[in-house]
Amino acid sequence: MTDTDRTVHQDREGHWSAEGRQYEYRVVAVPRHASRSQTRQLLTEEAEYGRWELARSALYIGGERRVWLRRKIIRVRSTL
Repeated sequence: MTDTDRTVHQDREGHWSAEGRQYEYRVVAVPRHASRSQTRQLLTEEAEYGRWELARSALYIGGERRVWLRRKIIRVRSTL
């Protein structure tokens, strides 16, 4: 797999796609006073029940953490 295959870009319709797939993104802000176990529990519940997966995580000055979650957009085609 080359670097160009792994790049993420925004197409004309505004959907983010990576490797030919389309994803829906959600940004979760975790406050600085949240413990690791609370954060882990929150992300685990999102992954199990919402079918989200971790795309990116960033720690900001002041201790706030933002987590980007993504899940595949499943398109249903009519069989009629």
